[in-house]
Amino acid sequence: MELSQLQKDIVELKNQKDVTILAHYYQELGIQEIADHLGDSLGLSRIAKEKAKTKYIIFAGVLFMAETASILNQDKKILIPSLEACCPLANFLNRDIVNQYRKEYPELPVITYVNSTAEVKAESDICCTSSNSVNIVKKISKEFGVDQVLFGPDKNLAEYVEERTEINVIKIPGKGHCYVHSHLSIDDIQGVKEDHPSAQVLVHPECEKNVRDFADYIGSTAGIYSFVEEHHIDQKEFIIGTEKGLLERLTVDFPRNNFYLASDGLICEDMKKNKLETMRMLLKDLDNNRYEVKVPEDIAEKAYIPIEKMLKFSS
Repeated sequence: MELSQLQKDIVELKNQKDVTILAHYYQELGIQEIADHLGDSLGLSRIAKEKAKTKYIIFAGVLFMAETASILNQDKKILIPSLEACCPLANFLNRDIVNQYRKEYPELPVITYVNSTAEVKAESDICCTSSNSVNIVKKISKEFGVDQVLFGPDKNLAEYVEERTEINVIKIPGKGHCYVHSHLSIDDIQGVKEDHPSAQVLVHPECEKNVRDFADYIGSTAGIYSFVEEHHIDQKEFIIGTEKGLLERLTVDFPRNNFYLASDGLICEDMKKNKLETMRMLLKDLDNNRYEVKVPEDIAEKAYIPIEKMLKFSS
């Protein structure tokens, strides 16, 4: 790949300093290209805990991801290129809502999607990601000896899990959704499929049920990438039902295949708020506190337990 001068500046500064750059697949391609590690929520959680040995971590993602890195690395300085890069899905759930459901269902475990705030994680029994949610629900329900669980904040992921287990998944708060994935309609998918009838349809479990039912494969961001990696020789065309950043990554990594975005609306505006220019500025002043994400120690200690349990259950 041919890097721009801005990217070269960032790489040079990064190599001079004690810093690791983590980037989610939904970042713009220019950021993906200069990251030390690229991945989805689960993969980056593992990397933040196990591989990021530097004093500083620049996390090109959304706020809850940087918070997770802070929870797992209280001794490191976590910086995010844009404090406005929030996750509207995470904002559907807060500590008070979790505690209300706990009072109503005191015997049930609380499972929170990693797409949640640090204070919500701190009130949870275990966290999950889209890639391990089914396995986590099965294991935690067995541990608690119950056939139902509390799960939030994404209602579509909750339905997906319930379909694949014999466990009743009670949604908290019941209306939480990702505005990117829930935007994708069956009409969008069918329209692209009509234009490319031999293409396989790959979608994220945060999509609505009728979209999931139409898909050839349902999986996390990393799961979709792995599916293409496994099948790209025998299958030439893929319709991608998740954020555009992953399609851009796939197009680069598998240039002999054709990829079609299931909808032009599959763009996370919050993920795109991180910019290379800001990353260069941060690398020039790593002790800048304005862009630091630091979860308070008392919350971090409580939130660490459900995250660590998730990682243990996923190993």
